[in-house]
Amino acid sequence: MNGLWEPTSPGVLRLPSGRLVRGRALSQPSPPGPHPDFAVYLLDREPDPMMWESRWIQWPDFRLPADRTRARQVLEEAWNRAAVERVEIACRGGKGRTGTALACVAVLDGVPAREAVTFVRENYNTRVVETPWQRRYVRRFRTG
Repeated sequence: MNGLWEPTSPGVLRLPSGRLVRGRALSQPSPPGPHPDFAVYLLDREPDPMMWESRWIQWPDFRLPADRTRARQVLEEAWNRAAVERVEIACRGGKGRTGTALACVAVLDGVPAREAVTFVRENYNTRVVETPWQRRYVRRFRTG
């Protein structure tokens, strides 16, 4: 662990607790600066290994995670690790799946589930969480 993200770096979302999580599109070059310490990749197929520790959630584009129990466990791990490590959450385009996962992490951080999509749209990207079922998934995502 080499510190946390810079709050003004591209894609960095500041959660109410002060934790910083970077969302990004894997279809774009990695932003300049340090690599993540830990990453969560939301893709149809398992990604190639990275130089840093990562978890894969099987999550088809425009859909929901194939295994919602595992998704919750991995997102909880990401939230916990964001307290002391650089955590990245990414999918191919950086909006639908990434935005949905970031909204779930915001719920874990204390944002009410009904407000989490708005929170991520206001603080990360206005075009996140692309489908009605992704919005419903976030609304039903609960802490604990």
